Amino acid sequence: MAMDDPIILFESWFAEACASEPNDPEAVALATADADGQPSLRMVLMKGHGRDGFTFYTNAGSQKGSELAANPSAALLFHWKSLRRQVRAEGIVEPVSADEADRYFASRGRGSQLGAWASDQSRPLDSRAAFEARLEQTKARFAGEDVPRPAYWRGYRLVPQRIEFWSDRPHRLHERRLFTRDAGGWSETLLYP
Repeated sequence: MAMDDPIILFESWFAEACASEPNDPEAVALATADADGQPSLRMVLMKGHGRDGFTFYTNAGSQKGSELAANPSAALLFHWKSLRRQVRAEGIVEPVSADEADRYFASRGRGSQLGAWASDQSRPLDSRAAFEARLEQTKARFAGEDVPRPAYWRGYRLVPQRIEFWSDRPHRLHERRLFTRDAGGWSETLLYP
């Protein structure tokens, strides 16, 4: 049955979120940890999903990029407040191909492309004016030409090993469905609220 498949169930829930969430239904909290296990959490935008996992993009030199290089285990949390639902996914993050990253980068707006070149993401910044000056230099550098993807700007895909679907219920008697990947595909377990 389709709703016994977590990928199809996610597709259904995500379609409902796209129809009902007022802002950014693809926004997802990404949890990473460094080599010592120190956790870190931030919001990113999911840019693709399917049987192979959940895809997002970032500067490989950013805090999240550095943490993923040291420890590829990560977790995602989608929270769709208007639907009173959330989805958690845990697994290993792997890089997407350079071709896939190039295609997505080319689809971004020019301002976002230039920003990827101008920003030393997650590094200290002396002033906003310094960043804006760097952005102007980047605009001049690429004036009249396509903006190529910087080598350090990459795509990542979380390949889920566990996906939990949480639905709000009255009196905090929530429904929790946990899907775990095994050799034969996916197995499902219900969890106490």
